Amino acid sequence: MATYQRQYYLDWLRIAAIIGVLFYHSAQPFVPEEHWHIMNGERSNLLMEFNYMLSKFRMPLLFFISGTVSFFMLKKYGSGKEFIKQRFIRLFLPLVAGMLIIVPPQVYLERVANGYTGSFLDFYPSIFRFQPYPEGNFSWHHLWFIAYLFIYDIICVPLFLWMMKDGKNGLNKLAAWLSTNKRIYLLALPGILLFASLVLRFPFKNNLIEDGCAFFYWLWFLLVGFFMIVHPSLLDSLERNRKTSMLMALLLYLTVNYIRWNNISPWDTYPDNTASYAYTYLYLAITPAIAWSMVMGLVGYGKKYLNRKHSFLNYGNEVLYPFYILHQTVIVIIAFYVVQTEEGILAKYLFIVLLTFITCMALIHFLVRPNNALRWIFGMKPVNKAPKQVQHNATIIEKNTALIVGIADLRNSAADQ
Repeated sequence: MATYQRQYYLDWLRIAAIIGVLFYHSAQPFVPEEHWHIMNGERSNLLMEFNYMLSKFRMPLLFFISGTVSFFMLKKYGSGKEFIKQRFIRLFLPLVAGMLIIVPPQVYLERVANGYTGSFLDFYPSIFRFQPYPEGNFSWHHLWFIAYLFIYDIICVPLFLWMMKDGKNGLNKLAAWLSTNKRIYLLALPGILLFASLVLRFPFKNNLIEDGCAFFYWLWFLLVGFFMIVHPSLLDSLERNRKTSMLMALLLYLTVNYIRWNNISPWDTYPDNTASYAYTYLYLAITPAIAWSMVMGLVGYGKKYLNRKHSFLNYGNEVLYPFYILHQTVIVIIAFYVVQTEEGILAKYLFIVLLTFITCMALIHFLVRPNNALRWIFGMKPVNKAPKQVQHNATIIEKNTALIVGIADLRNSAADQ
């Protein structure tokens, strides 16, 4: 079994992915033909293209990295039972708390933007009817990622443990074979085929019930991430092939945009019975191919240039999860007022990004981090304050002991005199 050390580049990539989510969601109010929670009157085709580019790989990268995190957690806790317990605490409980506390303001402001006139206190009891959004007001909104990750980790524990067996499952030989030449890209094929064959029938909804394509599409990124961290030779292959990966991503982006911008997509070419043509499925395959190329390229370049320890990483890793939980609610609140102004789109967008970042970081740093109850809601480990108190008491005892010894010495000196 290989020796597993902390992979700092994965921490840096995860931070970058969450920052990407901030830029993505901040642009949503300005995207044409979008029906987001809060929409600006004027729209931007450039921000639409920006979000189109980000949408292809931001969540795949997060799921890939989540697979590696699951591995390190299993290594740390040593058993599937303890792993499940920790995922329940870190994922399920914050999900429930988020659906009851963090998400409702998003739904409320969306209702207000569409004509609702009641107060938030009038609105809030409606979520306990548990009628799913959009017909009702009960939703997990952006927290769908946490819900899916929790389910994946729970159902995959037996598979994870089997994959971690040292040379007893034949995966070592498979990993060694895949890590040579360009075979690493074979790991992308199942995801590409799954997406292209199912996405028309099961469009992405992130509601779990009707997500027959997305559920398995995201899962494959997580499983490959887990598989690669178990067999580091695969990650070494990503590093060696990083240029190929990014070149493929660039060419695929150029291809899909040429098709879109020149109105020769399957829906333009075959407006009737689009699903009957092979061209449709070739076109659909471009999206997951971009995702896998970008993920493999970013991980490869990250491993090459970002595998460096920095004092910021401990703080960044701690605040990243609560930042993700908070960010969209803060964006919706800010955007609700910003879209009512007469400023230009760029000024509005940059204002939302900057103020959201500052607000989230301030709330986390000054309110969430020092409070164990809030840390629990946001999936953070509780702060153990006992050692500080013990150290403080020890210091007092040490000072008092020194004082007593000093007094005793004075008395002895006086007696001698």
